[in-house]
Amino acid sequence: MTTSDPDIVIVGAGAAGIGAARRLSGHGYSTVIIEQLPRTGGRAWTYATNAGPVDLGCGWLHSADRNPWTRIAAELGFVVDRRVTAWGEQFKELGFSSKDRAAARNAFALWNEDIRKNPPASDRASDALNPNSPWTPYLQALSGYISGDELEHISVTDYVAYDDASTENNWRVADGYGHLITSALPADAALRLGTPLEGLDLSERKIVLQTSAGTIRTSAVIFTISSNVLAGGAIKLPRAFDPWRQAASLLPLGNNEKLYFEVLDGGPFEDETHVLGDPHDSMTGTYYIRPFGQPVLECFLGGAGAQAASAMGHEAAFDHAINQLTDLFGSDTRKYLKPLAASNWASTPSIGGGYSHALPGHANTRMQLAQSFDGRVFFAGEATHTTDFSTAHGAYQSGQRAADEAMASLMVRVKASGADRR
Repeated sequence: MTTSDPDIVIVGAGAAGIGAARRLSGHGYSTVIIEQLPRTGGRAWTYATNAGPVDLGCGWLHSADRNPWTRIAAELGFVVDRRVTAWGEQFKELGFSSKDRAAARNAFALWNEDIRKNPPASDRASDALNPNSPWTPYLQALSGYISGDELEHISVTDYVAYDDASTENNWRVADGYGHLITSALPADAALRLGTPLEGLDLSERKIVLQTSAGTIRTSAVIFTISSNVLAGGAIKLPRAFDPWRQAASLLPLGNNEKLYFEVLDGGPFEDETHVLGDPHDSMTGTYYIRPFGQPVLECFLGGAGAQAASAMGHEAAFDHAINQLTDLFGSDTRKYLKPLAASNWASTPSIGGGYSHALPGHANTRMQLAQSFDGRVFFAGEATHTTDFSTAHGAYQSGQRAADEAMASLMVRVKASGADRR
């Protein structure tokens, strides 16, 4: 790598890394971003297809009325669609009557009320389930969509922290959320794509980063890698980082995947509609149909459903989804659907899953993961946010926070040495 030693290196060019780079921009610090993938965005990825752009990663501006990406969208000229969507509705009540939907929603509401009034001592979300309820598979499916895992693996404290902070305003970007995020990267940050970090050494005055493209020496590092990657062994880190690795292991990424179909003319599918595949199947897909009038159908899978889709492979996963849809729309439906695109987050080495959740009893671990090391290494990413984890805006805010910490630390060191930081 033929670059002069930068002041700050950001590891990862996802929403957190871009957030850090935007905060650092214009402050006079030389910044390099290294990213293992051949693209920016991380888990934000708007993928171009012949049927239009689709978001293989994050697609909703959650808590959009306070989401910083809403403001950035306006600054960059992206149109934010603020309409109420069909999510939660069931087109023509196919396979899920209004009576059953009301009962299922009531079961979810009662569970939400119980975890607040009588939180289980175990902090395990499944311990608040009603053993006599017929809607447990439905609640497990929702847990998969919301948290990426089954309720047995979800901290009640963590779940409530997110839920209480959420404003429930979920908006969209027609050109793609991933496109918005990648468009926000500042021009003054040097970007090195396809450059995985292999190891880090703190024994010298400068931090030494070993990458696939060579060595970088820097004064500060901002890690924005996923919790699964940090907890794993792909990056060689000093033993002093073991507490951060341990914290990351207690904030694992769940399983979340998307399948997209092209919708061919003549089928039963209408613009801006939605169906849940099977409310009595905890592994069911949930299907958003023709968003923005595009000829596409999105199948979103969470938890056990996403894990199964990853294990069976894309061809079988598409076929399984089509079977669910034909059960609802009729046997002729198959001829109007053509597999278009699919995510594979669980098998992406630089990511390793969907988004983070705290294991029971470990919600406070998010604060531990966010602590800096020796005033030289700083940690960001959605897993470090205590309320907006699992979101692109939580990742962005964490990157901004880590950048502020890095700049403050560098300034203290400059004053202590009596030297010009440049």
